[in-house]
Amino acid sequence: MDGARTRGHPGALAAVAAMLRRGSPGAVLLVGPAGIGKTTLALDLAAGLLCTASEPAARPDGTCRACRLVQHGTHPDVHRLGPEGPGRQVVIGGPGKPRGIRDLVAELALLPIEGGARVAIVESADRMNEDAQAALLKTLEEPPADTTIVLCADVEEPILPTIRSRCARIRLGPVGTRDIESILADADLADAPDAARIARIAAGRPGLALAWARRPDALRERDALGRALLDLTSARPADRLSGIRAVAAGAAALIGIGESTDGAQTASAGPAGAGRGRRLKAGDPGTVPAGRPAADDPAPDADDTAEDEASTPARTPATERRKAAEAVLALWTDVTRDLALCQRGLAGSVRDLARLEETQALAAVLDPGEVATFLDRLGEATVRLATNVSPELLLDDLALAWPARRRRAA
Repeated sequence: MDGARTRGHPGALAAVAAMLRRGSPGAVLLVGPAGIGKTTLALDLAAGLLCTASEPAARPDGTCRACRLVQHGTHPDVHRLGPEGPGRQVVIGGPGKPRGIRDLVAELALLPIEGGARVAIVESADRMNEDAQAALLKTLEEPPADTTIVLCADVEEPILPTIRSRCARIRLGPVGTRDIESILADADLADAPDAARIARIAAGRPGLALAWARRPDALRERDALGRALLDLTSARPADRLSGIRAVAAGAAALIGIGESTDGAQTASAGPAGAGRGRRLKAGDPGTVPAGRPAADDPAPDADDTAEDEASTPARTPATERRKAAEAVLALWTDVTRDLALCQRGLAGSVRDLARLEETQALAAVLDPGEVATFLDRLGEATVRLATNVSPELLLDDLALAWPARRRRAA
């Protein structure tokens, strides 16, 4: 597999190589966190199945016409499908509807244009709705000849057991920081110091690292939001509530970072000018979202938040508010994890070295038990956010529970 582009997953590449030696596996399920490299591995598998190199062990060789077409996303026998619409679901599709599983099945029913194998790649397969899964199951029960269906999923539990049982499964784990640094260097997206820092922030996900490297403005916004969260530990309750809303507004610039849109894990931009390059502070008038009190208005009291909550949804689409809250929770989890590591004398393992000095200073004046409890609470909040809960109320609750600075007994 000389032409494979997957890096840092030797076990997964070995499994793909074994599949290529045995012939088309029929259906494959690739499981791992977003940005871990599932789509890249799926394309390597597709290239291997379509490669025309004379030596089977060398496929994909990365140089033949078929490999080049797969790499550029133009091979006519590689069919890709991903989530559609505001709900980001993989739908059943059909005439007059967003492209879905039925459309993919119809494409696979046709003869291959290049005369060889055909490969279908379903990204975010864990977001298939029930109708889409039922339609896919029928195809898996009677698969077209010389066709391989590759499902890429962040988690496998939402996928029907009957679908999972028909797939060869490959799990992808975190990629080493050195491998991610090499990926960034090869892409010429970051110098050595920045690559080292981004590799830590990405937490073993090369797609996420590439997304951050392509969006330095979003990376600066992430720094500002992280420091704003640290500042909230010394804020009074009313300022915590206004401050977390400011953080959520700024997190709009982080929406889409690391969402899988192709093999390179591109990042979508948030709204222009969403507080970029600034350090946010509770009550900072420059960070108050549209429709909030003017700069000369006093900070809202806790009793005023119910009225505030009622007015916010009408101004910002629910999907965008939820995605912003997801970005805040992900960053908050990283910040809290770094605090816990510093409290345990493991500063060398923190995720963000740029805030190390501030994190260590804060870790010394926070109760370790409260930090550990809050980290668990963030995990629960991430699960709850996937249900029909108000993102604003969820963040407000966390802001009030965020440990406060205090002097520890000598």
